[in-house]
Amino acid sequence: MIKHTIFHCDLEGEISEQSERILFGMGCFWGVERCFWQLNGVLRTAAGYAGGHTNDPNYSKTCSGNTGHAEVVEVVYDPQIISTSELLKVFWEHHDPTQGMRQGNDRGSQYRSLIVCYNEEQMQLAEKTREIYQQQLDKNGLQTITTELLMGKTFYLAEEEHQQYLDKNPGGYCGLAGTGTCLPG
Repeated sequence: MIKHTIFHCDLEGEISEQSERILFGMGCFWGVERCFWQLNGVLRTAAGYAGGHTNDPNYSKTCSGNTGHAEVVEVVYDPQIISTSELLKVFWEHHDPTQGMRQGNDRGSQYRSLIVCYNEEQMQLAEKTREIYQQQLDKNGLQTITTELLMGKTFYLAEEEHQQYLDKNPGGYCGLAGTGTCLPG
């Protein structure tokens, strides 16, 4: 069992009926995970893989581009404390969702922008905020969003060395950067 270094919980434990989960792919999962574990109302984060076509992804297989999986972070949260809309605001503003199969210098399908929803309300909010954010990007003369929106894909936990990487290695690499565009609301 892998324990979370900040929340001190099992990364593969069940989530309570009061909590929800959503997956975010925003490039390298190290910085993405830190982005979300700092938010009040987030109960657990975990680095992993999703959105592909194989059942046994790992870091080297995913980086080969042969699995179709992206590096993602599972965010388990209490919707009474932090809303899905607030999480989506962080998602849109903290990376560049227009870069296709990369984020900054990180290139490959594993770094693509991706949201995996687990209920219809999450999907509707993801679609709505994508539309609103695209309008803001258009106003700023930026490109078209390439973010994939998927429903209910399996989450595969990444290897222990990738979990809470920037907590264990505070000076570690983080290429996470947004567009400078805010999501209204």
